[in-house]
Amino acid sequence: MSTNVVELYIYDLSRGIASAVSPMLLGKKIDGIWHTSIVVYNREYFFGSHGVESCNPGTTVLGQPLKIQKLGENAGPTYSLFGHNCNNFSEDIAQFLCGGSIPKYILDLPNEVLNTSLGSALPALLAQLEKSARPIAEEQSRAHREQSPDFDQLNSQIEEARYNSFLLEQRRNTLKEKKRDKKRKKILKEGGVVLVDLKEEYLMADTETVNSAESQHPADNLASLEEEERREEAERKASREPPIVYKDLIDVKAEFDALIGLIDGKLSPDEQRATEELHQYMIGDEGSWALSDGFLDFVGKLLHDKDFPVEVRVRLLHILAAAALKDDVILVLHQDRKDHVLMNYAYEIDRLSPEEQEAISLFMVNMFENLSSSEWLLYISEWTYNNQQTSNIRVTTKVTVHCLLSDLPVLQDRGSAIIHNLACKEVFDDVAVELTMALLQFFNSKPAEEQLFRCMKALAKFVQVSTQEIPQLIQMIGPDPKSFKGTSERIDSLIDQISTKLS
Repeated sequence: MSTNVVELYIYDLSRGIASAVSPMLLGKKIDGIWHTSIVVYNREYFFGSHGVESCNPGTTVLGQPLKIQKLGENAGPTYSLFGHNCNNFSEDIAQFLCGGSIPKYILDLPNEVLNTSLGSALPALLAQLEKSARPIAEEQSRAHREQSPDFDQLNSQIEEARYNSFLLEQRRNTLKEKKRDKKRKKILKEGGVVLVDLKEEYLMADTETVNSAESQHPADNLASLEEEERREEAERKASREPPIVYKDLIDVKAEFDALIGLIDGKLSPDEQRATEELHQYMIGDEGSWALSDGFLDFVGKLLHDKDFPVEVRVRLLHILAAAALKDDVILVLHQDRKDHVLMNYAYEIDRLSPEEQEAISLFMVNMFENLSSSEWLLYISEWTYNNQQTSNIRVTTKVTVHCLLSDLPVLQDRGSAIIHNLACKEVFDDVAVELTMALLQFFNSKPAEEQLFRCMKALAKFVQVSTQEIPQLIQMIGPDPKSFKGTSERIDSLIDQISTKLS
């Protein structure tokens, strides 16, 4: 008899914060703010603010569970048509979801049948009929083939592709809506009247654009698309809230000369060529085209080869932090889609030396200078690192929280800059919740006015992202933002904005 293990995945939503601050706030220790899910059939099922959801085990934004507890085993053959069937399952789910029940005549039918004179003969016949309730695809797959070992991986890839397609479609719809709004406002501003459905008009315009594009020469079409993309990028950059970056901290030439002095004579011919490419890109002011496809292999070598001293990694990261300010750095980042050299290194921030932590935090802050690189930090596509699923947004969140809650003033300053920059972009509500918990803990350190302003501004943004969970979190954990009233006028204004969401 084949069985399936049923496991309970236990997560701490506070990531250890509840355990640290609860004695002071509540007078008693609370080990965590628990979230649980059930894992069975190689699938994780949980109930949240969006209803019942499922995913591959351990792939929620919470990462890996704090604890996995085996609850038992489920055996498909224990299904019983008359005592443990689909209707019993539907009844239990209905009770949980809405407190309702399925019709009583459905639940009582087995007993009614068994109490008749033909009761003993019917089970075999009805069991055969029950098979028709199974998904057709399931029956076909069982009849014709065994499940491929790569099925789960393929299913995960399909799921990711669908989700990325959904996000892309949402992005396109947002851009179209913005164009419609601009045109509508322009018409009204000029005293006109919007007589037509702009949505239909734009659909027609899209069709005309496609048709005209097909008649253009491919090179001309590509050039026009690139020009439009550059124009939209410039408009978005001009209209956004300016990020906090550090443009004047790095003397690129001095850092490069120091790096070469440390690694000279220790490189292969290919690695030596990579240093020349780096010189062209950063000091010769050439474009990213100067960097070959293997450039990030060179970066990975310097970051992960422990035969090199810490100073090598620090100097390299300083140069990369300056590179992050260049508008074509995204082309370099896209080379890292396979090996994730940079983000895997950043993921280990809590294990790095203080000097490396400061250097990688500077790189992360400066990545917000350009829209394309800042959005790269928010990518949700996952990969496996050290047997854990991670993504750019998870790494970015981890670096932010680590820096903000560090004892080092430099890291606290960088952390406040990153969280400010993140808040000025669009983040998912679960990310906003995690960052808010870090913010509230940071407030207990009595930060300076500049850092307090950045963090209070981030909190004002987050209460708009998650209008229920974050206000409840603030009231439960504290401190009350009003306790910082009087620090400065700009902070008072932000506190007033936050307070309207708490009332």
